[in-house]
Amino acid sequence: MWIASLDLDSWKVEWVYESIVRESWFNESHENSWIFDNSDLSYSDVVGANDFESQRWIIQSHIDSFEYWVTAYNKDFDFTFLRDRWIRISKWLPCPMIVATPVLKLPSTWYWDYKRPKVEEAWDYLIWSHYVEKHRWLDDAIHEARIVHELYKRGNFIV
Repeated sequence: MWIASLDLDSWKVEWVYESIVRESWFNESHENSWIFDNSDLSYSDVVGANDFESQRWIIQSHIDSFEYWVTAYNKDFDFTFLRDRWIRISKWLPCPMIVATPVLKLPSTWYWDYKRPKVEEAWDYLIWSHYVEKHRWLDDAIHEARIVHELYKRGNFIV
């Protein structure tokens, strides 16, 4: 898990917290999980990681100490994950994925709406360079912060 901060004026991204965390129910049945096939995270990395519960108050203290607002790409997924583990987030910004949707205007299978862009799609459109998401915390956080910054510069992401 990574927590990063972004200064919207300077685009300075700093990591605040980093740790691989393991759910208490994680076991050998998860050895062939999607994440191990689609990133450089290994099963043994998670087996040897700190239990999430041992990190919960550390994570909460970082979130509580922020002077600024919090967001995440696909915020509903990430915030639900944290809230289900008793992490409170009191100040949050809009979801960058939702903000990017009407900007990118990607065709959807639903005729009345646009598709919500993946991180790679938003990056490729907004930054004009190809990006392959690593599905690792710091890499994701840095690229997603840059997407937020670009949306902010363009006047789409209102703070």
